[in-house]
This record gives sequence, C-alpha cells and structure tokens, in this order.
Amino acid sequence: MKEFEINLVPNQVSPLSLAYIGDAVYEVYIRSYIMQSVNMPVAKLHKEATRYVSAKSQAKIYHLIKDKLTEEETEVFKRGRNAHSYTSAKNADIIDYRISTGLEALIGHTYIKKDNERLSELISMCIEAANME
Repeated sequence: MKEFEINLVPNQVSPLSLAYIGDAVYEVYIRSYIMQSVNMPVAKLHKEATRYVSAKSQAKIYHLIKDKLTEEETEVFKRGRNAHSYTSAKNADIIDYRISTGLEALIGHTYIKKDNERLSELISMCIEAANME
C-alpha cells in the first residue's frame, strides 16, 4: 500500500484552512499528552483537554508564547487571526476566538511545512503555558 503524503504549500493555503487542520493537529497532541499524564475516564479526559483547547485557553496561551515566535510565525498567526470566519466559538468572545484561530493557523502552517521539530516545540510551549495557570 502506498504511504499517504501531504502535498500542500503552506503559503498557498487559506488562513482558515490552516486553522482547520491546525485545530485537529493540536487536539491530537493535547489528547495524547493528557492520556500520558493521567489515567481517568474519557469524560474527565475531555474536560481536562478544555484547559488547552478552548478558545479562551488558546488566547491565554498565545499571549504567554508570542514573544517566542519567529517573524514568519507571527505573520502566519496574524493571517489566521484576521481571517473573516462566518462562525464563532460557543463559549468565547470574538477576540479570544480570533486569537485562537490565529494560533491554530500557526499550528496548521507548521504541520503542513512538515517542520516536526518546530511543531513539537510550539506544542510544548502551549502545554507549558497552559500549565502556568
């Protein structure tokens, strides 16, 4: 069977599409991290994950890591944050929602670039920032 390969050019992908894939990638990393850290029922795992993946949490995380981003990463974040979405988060204000979209776009961009080392660094920074609360 042929191995699946991603053949996208990050700068040619819309910011909302970057956020779409970034949301999924971030969620997988966070769920994996939580499952390594604690042994609990799935419902409690889900609740624990919200400390990392909610729009409000991601906005706080961004403010704690933004000084560690490269110039390119900051530009990708801004593209995602400023993209006009027709949806909004259920439990977040519009500012937090846009900031979280920017962070997800950054994660998606890094994933599509196949820069696994930097992706791991970004996720680790996010986890560390979320655990500072």
